[in-house]
Amino acid sequence: MLENIQITKKDVKNITLKVKPSGEVILTAPKMTSDEHIKFIIKKRAKWIEKKKEFFASFETIKKEYVSGEDFKYLGRSYRLKVIESKKEAVKLQRGYLEIYVKNKNDLKRKQNLVYEWYYEKALLHFFNILQEFNKIVKQEIKDIKIRQMKTRWGSCSSEKNLNFNWKLILAPPEVLDYVVVHELCHLKEMNHSKAFWNEVEKVMPEYETYKLWLKENGWRL
Repeated sequence: MLENIQITKKDVKNITLKVKPSGEVILTAPKMTSDEHIKFIIKKRAKWIEKKKEFFASFETIKKEYVSGEDFKYLGRSYRLKVIESKKEAVKLQRGYLEIYVKNKNDLKRKQNLVYEWYYEKALLHFFNILQEFNKIVKQEIKDIKIRQMKTRWGSCSSEKNLNFNWKLILAPPEVLDYVVVHELCHLKEMNHSKAFWNEVEKVMPEYETYKLWLKENGWRL
């Protein structure tokens, strides 16, 4: 089992053991920790590691085929997909369905692009409206907003006052989007994750920990 675990020794006080959604196991230990003690910890936590792996494996992302009947998320709700052959291409959310109007129902790439463009436009509009609302409280200058494909972050900001948001957040419940916006707005005041930063977040959103936890537990499924 040891050979399947990424072990790193560095300047830390305690040993930490993590299992990623991908199934990767990472152990971080203080520099002076002996290999024998590391083996002991891994053996002791073996059942926990396997349970975590099984849990994540049960939620493996199934690749969409973009055929009628599949479920697609939008703002925390699931919608059944309906693919309709049409000369005029578009994506619409109506009558409880996510409808794709496409010239060739068998063109997977085109269907993917149409849905992505629809999500992108919805995300841009949604984030713009949320920023306007919460910036009445935070009151920070914003130069630019971008919706991006981000592998490891939900949002980011720069010292130049530019904000970036992961397009996949449009799949999450609205309150989660609000939290990410508040998080990044507060970073314009405090460019770190210090106690002062979290105090700023709490001033705007006292219940922020609920949505922070939701992202930690469910975000990888988006």
